Amino acid sequence: MGKPTGFKEYTRQVPADREPLLRVLDWNEFHEHMSVDELQTQGARCMDCGVPFCHTGDLMANMASGCPVNNLIPEWNDLVFRGRWKEALERLHLTNNFPEFTGRVCPAPCEGSCCLGVNEPPVTIKNIECSIIDHGFEQGWVVAQPPEQRTGKSVAVVGSGPAGLAAAAQLNRAGHLVTVFERDNRIGGLLMYGIPNMKLDKKAIVDRRIHLLEEEGVTFRAGISVGTDVSGDELLSQFDAVVLATGSTRPRDLPIPGRELHGIHYAMDYLRPNTRSLLDSALQDGQFINAKDKHVVVIGGGDTGNDCLGTSLRHGCKSLVNFEIVPQPPEERTADNPWPQWPKIFRVDYGHEEAAARFGEDPRQFAIQTVEFVDDGNGNVRAIRTIDIDWSKPVAGGAPFSPVPGSEREFPADLVFLALGFLGPENPAAEQLGVSIREGRGGMSWYEGEFEKYSTSNPKVFVAGDCRRGQSLVVWAINEGRGAAREVDRYLMGSTELP
Repeated sequence: MGKPTGFKEYTRQVPADREPLLRVLDWNEFHEHMSVDELQTQGARCMDCGVPFCHTGDLMANMASGCPVNNLIPEWNDLVFRGRWKEALERLHLTNNFPEFTGRVCPAPCEGSCCLGVNEPPVTIKNIECSIIDHGFEQGWVVAQPPEQRTGKSVAVVGSGPAGLAAAAQLNRAGHLVTVFERDNRIGGLLMYGIPNMKLDKKAIVDRRIHLLEEEGVTFRAGISVGTDVSGDELLSQFDAVVLATGSTRPRDLPIPGRELHGIHYAMDYLRPNTRSLLDSALQDGQFINAKDKHVVVIGGGDTGNDCLGTSLRHGCKSLVNFEIVPQPPEERTADNPWPQWPKIFRVDYGHEEAAARFGEDPRQFAIQTVEFVDDGNGNVRAIRTIDIDWSKPVAGGAPFSPVPGSEREFPADLVFLALGFLGPENPAAEQLGVSIREGRGGMSWYEGEFEKYSTSNPKVFVAGDCRRGQSLVVWAINEGRGAAREVDRYLMGSTELP
């Protein structure tokens, strides 16, 4: 596979990005494209490693290791190296319904478990994946493929995020009549409104795939909230099976003094209206939270926190800081984080890079705890009080860290965005469909769904994605949607040929 001396001859390369101070002036995707020759060179670095771990799709230390949809990575890397792009596309679509999504927003656990990554920079897997599907669309190879015959069975899919779309695509491929319900005014769920446009273009990328699914026979009903506009009983009476793929949408709060002040928002209450306004009116309707000329503080890291940074910069914020309660990660793997685990190392994402270019330094403050929101005297937030914490000194019977005496600080804040993760799904649809809910610690909950069966206490109802497994990656959601579709097909037909 690849060139026998590939990684010895060639170094890892990734596509260049547009210059940070220029790209914050618009909402367009910022990754440049690599040439075909450069891509084939990168494919050559994927040599025959004996036992590839890149496609294993497992959990190690509670983090993804390898590709959760089991992409046939060595195969399509080799095909790209040999210039056989159409065959590479066919291999890619065998396991992944939406490589144009994962190739843009997935953190690439495949690269974290690449065998070459033991002692060298790993193969550039994510970029090659994205290039294969983009090239396929450019060449007209990606076309609608409706099923040759229908089974007469009907399935309702609740939620049009990556899990719901993957389930719909697979069930439609099996010949079932699939209707997808989405409570937002546009189809796409997390892909449409949860991820900013500069990471995943809505009209050029997301809508393109939605239209393709429509051509293949999937019916989409936007603006319909199951549990309110349509009852669970109606779904059960009108469809032969139901798949719940509603995501994990209940945000984690920060109940400290001053939380009631104006100007403190959950991250998604900032990101979702912004993208909607961008698509509706290019932000001319004013129906979004505007960070222009504001002191912005983002509490919480991860993709959501980083997206708040990038969005605030594009609005033209006055200052920007990002609090993370965890210590700053190391530059390289530590002994307790061996390959092929996901490498827990210090990374600079697009929002961090842009903030550093705009304000002269990385916006992140590590090992810091927010203790109070400060009132401006009129019910608005004007500042945040914090204290540094020491993770080497846990409190007996309490927190795994302790405050550092004398480290209190105050940061100006006109807008605060809470990016602290999600506690689980909202429950009206599940309750009406008779689906049991599992309760966890700290207010977390999930829909009851048997492992790898996706079945619930109601034999007609299946669950998939973040609502079943908890907040996770887009690629895990696709994995779950495909798995749920397979089990629904088995339930409806007695057997299945879906992977």
